[in-house]
Amino acid sequence: MARLRAAGCVFADEEAAALVAATPDPAALEGLVARRVAGEPLETVLGWAEFCGLRIAVAPGVFVPRRRTGLLVDHAATVLANASRPVVVDLCCGTGAVGVAVAAAVGPVELHAADVDPVAVRCAERNVVPVGGRVHQGDLYDALPAGLRGRVDLLAVNAPYVPTAAIALMPPEAREHEPRTALDGGADGVGLQRRVAAGARRWLAPGGVLLVETSRAQAPLTAAAVTAGGLVAQVLHDDDRDATAVSGTAPGPR
Repeated sequence: MARLRAAGCVFADEEAAALVAATPDPAALEGLVARRVAGEPLETVLGWAEFCGLRIAVAPGVFVPRRRTGLLVDHAATVLANASRPVVVDLCCGTGAVGVAVAAAVGPVELHAADVDPVAVRCAERNVVPVGGRVHQGDLYDALPAGLRGRVDLLAVNAPYVPTAAIALMPPEAREHEPRTALDGGADGVGLQRRVAAGARRWLAPGGVLLVETSRAQAPLTAAAVTAGGLVAQVLHDDDRDATAVSGTAPGPR
C-alpha cells in the first residue's frame, strides 16, 4: 500500500487489496505491484475491470471501460425495456463491455460488437462470445454483416472524443497504455462521431436508437452531427458519474 501511495495511486488501499486478492504467490504479487507502480492501469494488471456490476476481461493495449460509460447502458435498458430479443450493436467496442452490460440488463439480445483494432477484437471475444454475441473487425460500419442493415434496435458507440491536442493532458496511464486510436477524436474531438452519425440511419431499424458517449462541452457538436444524420437528437447527463451522451432516434415506429 505504501508503494502504491508513493507512486501516486489515489485509492492505494483498495488497489493493494485487489492485488493481494489476485494471487497468493509473493513473487507474482511483487510483479503485479511493480507493473502498477510503473504506471500500468490497475485493470490491465489484474486482467479485468468492474463495469456495471460485471467483471470484464481487459488486456494490455485495450481501452479500459470507464464508470461514466454506464450511462449508455442505463439508457439502453430504458429504450429496450419492452423489446423482444432486440438487435444490439456495440461499435468501437474495445473490450465489448457496453454490449455485454446491455445484454445483462435487457435479457436475450442479438449482440454484435465491432472494433478496428485486432487487439481489441481478441479481447472483446473473451467477453462477448460467452454471452452468445459475435465480434467483427473493421472500420466502423464496414465491420458489420450486411444483414444487419436496417435491423439495429440499439447502436451503442463509445468512439474516441478527446481532441488531439488534449491527449497530452490525459493521465499517463491512459495516454501511455491505451491505444491512441481509442482516444483521439480529431481536432475538435468529434471527427469520428460525425462519421458514426452520418451512417447510423442506414443501419437502424425504424425507431431504433443511436447512443454516443461524449463530453458536456462537446455535446452540442455531437448532437448537431446526430441531427445532420437524420435522427432526433437528445442530450443526456448523469452528474453523479460526470457522464454525458447523445441519443438519436430514427424515424418511424419501433
